[in-house]
Amino acid sequence: MSHDLTRLHHVGHVVSDMARAMALYRRLGFRVAPPAVPALAPREGAAPEPFGAANTHADLARGFVELVTPLKPGETEGLPSDTRIVPLQAPPETLPLVMSRIEETSARLAGWRDRFEGLHILMFSSPDIAAAADRLTAAGVGHGGVNTVGRPVETPDGVRTEPIRYLEIDGAPEGRVGVVADLDPEFRPARRLDHPNGAQDLVEAVLCVPEGQLPLVRERYERYLGHPVLPEGPVTLLTTAGLADLLPGEVPPALPALVASTVTVPDLARVRGLLAENGLPVRETPRGELFVPAEAALGAALIFRQIRHGEEEP
Repeated sequence: MSHDLTRLHHVGHVVSDMARAMALYRRLGFRVAPPAVPALAPREGAAPEPFGAANTHADLARGFVELVTPLKPGETEGLPSDTRIVPLQAPPETLPLVMSRIEETSARLAGWRDRFEGLHILMFSSPDIAAAADRLTAAGVGHGGVNTVGRPVETPDGVRTEPIRYLEIDGAPEGRVGVVADLDPEFRPARRLDHPNGAQDLVEAVLCVPEGQLPLVRERYERYLGHPVLPEGPVTLLTTAGLADLLPGEVPPALPALVASTVTVPDLARVRGLLAENGLPVRETPRGELFVPAEAALGAALIFRQIRHGEEEP
């Protein structure tokens, strides 16, 4: 089916200190733009103040890795000095509802961060999100319906608003799981893809689950995806024993937990040299990939996979 979910849109790394996280990702070899934080006037006539969560992206060809940290109203501690404040506007009659929703989102992020700093957001990409929503409903998967938000994007022609259509799946214990419409190719020129590590695409998220629950989680994700969970699909499901085989030395911070993500690169030797130069530990997986362990990467292991000969870069 054309709307089946076969790849990732993004993963979200929830952190306590945005400046520290950005410094880490730059050492990992990514271009990371200054973060943005929404601002909203708490009452009519008041000045807007930071609110909700700050975030930034490491853009990839068909997705991105998001860095996000929850904020208390007016809080700016831990944010870089070049953080972009994005004022939001809402009619007075809808202001309480908007603030309530933002507070709810921020509280969820804070809860995940307090559980452990690491990956808590897993979003799949769909070329037809309305059809994907219908399929999920028919499969008995609860979700909040398709929503649309606007994201300001700096383009060669000035700041434009990129529409983002998404849905969130109900009740996933590992965090925020959902579907986002494929990235709009019209905005591709605004994306920074010239990463020093050569990263091309986001291809895998690794979910570790309790012993005995793997069949149930697999069935749940097959309903999400609309097809079997494939060995090298967008999500790898495993237990603690399987994690030790895949990423030697890794121990999940909790169960269930998103413990790692994978990006493709054209040259693993280049990545190994860059990471060593930047003082980051590098380990090798049994399948010949490189990874930076979670303990050195704010709770989320990062795997680098060589683009295979004959594979087209996205």
